[in-house]
Amino acid sequence: MDVKTGFFYLFSIVLLFAAFRVITARNPVHAVLYLMLAFSQASAVWLLLRAEFLAITLVLVYLGAVMVLFLFVVMMLDIDVDSMRRGFWKHFPLAAIIGVIIALEMTYVLMGGFRDAPQNVAAAAGQVANTKELGILLYTEYLFPLEIAAVILLVAMIAAIALTLRQRKDTKFVSVSDQVRVRARDRLNVVNVASTKPPVAPVAAEAEATPATPAPAATAEKKA
Repeated sequence: MDVKTGFFYLFSIVLLFAAFRVITARNPVHAVLYLMLAFSQASAVWLLLRAEFLAITLVLVYLGAVMVLFLFVVMMLDIDVDSMRRGFWKHFPLAAIIGVIIALEMTYVLMGGFRDAPQNVAAAAGQVANTKELGILLYTEYLFPLEIAAVILLVAMIAAIALTLRQRKDTKFVSVSDQVRVRARDRLNVVNVASTKPPVAPVAAEAEATPATPAPAATAEKKA
C-alpha cells in the first residue's frame, strides 16, 4: 500500500466517523461542527482524485460560508431538544423507510457511475481542464438540476431566517406596516383644558409687575 492509498483510507475513516456523529450528536452545535469536519475530509479525498476545483469549492463555499452561517443560526435558535425527542420513535418507522429508499437510490446511481467511469482517471483528467469541463456540464446537461439546487438553498435560507425571527415573549416586536400607515393626527391629540385661576386684568398685572419709584422732590426733602 502506497502513501496515497494510506491517506485515502485515513480521510475516508474520519469522514465516515464525522458523518455518523452528525446524526448521533445530542448537541446541534456539535453536529454542525462534525459536518464541517466531514466536508474537510471530503475535500481532501477530492484532492487525491485530482479534482482540485471541487475540493477548493467545497472548502470555500461550504466550510467558509454555508456551514459557518448554519453554525450561527443553530447557536441563535432556542431549540428545545427534549420536546423534539418525544416524537422520535413515533416517526422512526417512516424515517427508516425513507432512509432505506435513499440509500438504495444512491447505491444504484453510484454503482452505475463506477461501471461507466474510465479505467485511467488520471490520464483522462490530464487531457482536459477540470473547471472548464465542469462548467460546460453544469450549464448544458445539468442546468435544470442546478436551478433546482439553487431553489432548495433559497428555501433553506428563508426557513432559517423565519425560524430566527419568530416572535418570542422576551423580545419586543414592532409592526412595520403600522409604522408606515401612521398619521400625524394619530400621534398628537389637542385637548382643551379649563383654567383653574380667574383671569387677571392687564392693568393690575402691570402694576404688580413694576415696583413703584419715589418722586425726585420727595427724595430731596428727605435729605434736607
